[in-house]
Amino acid sequence: MKLSAHTIKTSCALASVLFATPAVCDEGQASTEFSAEVGLGAEYDSNVTIDELDASSSESDYSLNMDVELQLDHQFNDTTNVAATYNFSQSNYDQFSFLDRQTHLLGLDLGTSFRKINSGLSLYYINARLDGSAFLKYYRASPYLSGFLAKKWFARGAYVYSDKTIEQNQGRDAQSHAGELDLYYFRRGLRSYFNFGYKYKDEDAIEDRFDYAANNIKARYVHRFDAFGDVLKTEFSWRYEHRNYSSVTPSIGEERDDKRHRWQVDIEYPVLGSGAIAVYAGYADYDSNYPRSDYDQEVVGTRLSYSW
Repeated sequence: MKLSAHTIKTSCALASVLFATPAVCDEGQASTEFSAEVGLGAEYDSNVTIDELDASSSESDYSLNMDVELQLDHQFNDTTNVAATYNFSQSNYDQFSFLDRQTHLLGLDLGTSFRKINSGLSLYYINARLDGSAFLKYYRASPYLSGFLAKKWFARGAYVYSDKTIEQNQGRDAQSHAGELDLYYFRRGLRSYFNFGYKYKDEDAIEDRFDYAANNIKARYVHRFDAFGDVLKTEFSWRYEHRNYSSVTPSIGEERDDKRHRWQVDIEYPVLGSGAIAVYAGYADYDSNYPRSDYDQEVVGTRLSYSW
């Protein structure tokens, strides 16, 4: 059954804003679109960390960040499209240069629509390096379903399988299974909306002490308003994660219990036609009975980007 032109355009706009997919949606016609974005920014971090290794320095530093994203989107017809993405990012620290991080991401997303239901499969591969040496390899596969529940309510559910390898500590190599649900309420269309999400994750590592089950909750509010002749975008977000480890951690003689709160504010304003300048600030409160994972962190940064 063919979708109406209104439904197609609405779904494409949502995909573009919510899932960073270009809106290439001429009804009934095949089309291909290429897009790219480059970004350059600077960041202050009050506590330089490597989250994958539960390592925090308790020291602050500045970093210079650069990223490039390339995306090719092909619309087969008015219901099916595929998008291929490559993302490169590099972070160089001033003092902690041995933690300079380079990340390559390859992504593929195949999506299709039937009546009021959108479905798809997203695949990702991530390769990260620290100080020029192999650090992390991460594979992710996620089938998903989405659609409108009512005029202003949109939902997306997904199953996520992931497999990660950490060169510096192979005991942390793990596979995980997760289920996630996102709910969107469009208060004023795409100019102002709320996003609430929940995810349950079960991770099984090589070493039992790294096995855990986690409950994740998030709340976001995005608002766009007119300012100085253009549209200013603001986003406020809060994320909470509770990790319940299933085995005793030898150094503390008991099972780990981590509770993580993260708040962030982002402001973005268009410049130079297809460019944008963003300013962001975040605060993280990691509460754990494992001392290496018990800390606070403040991050402040800015980013200048240009897309075409």
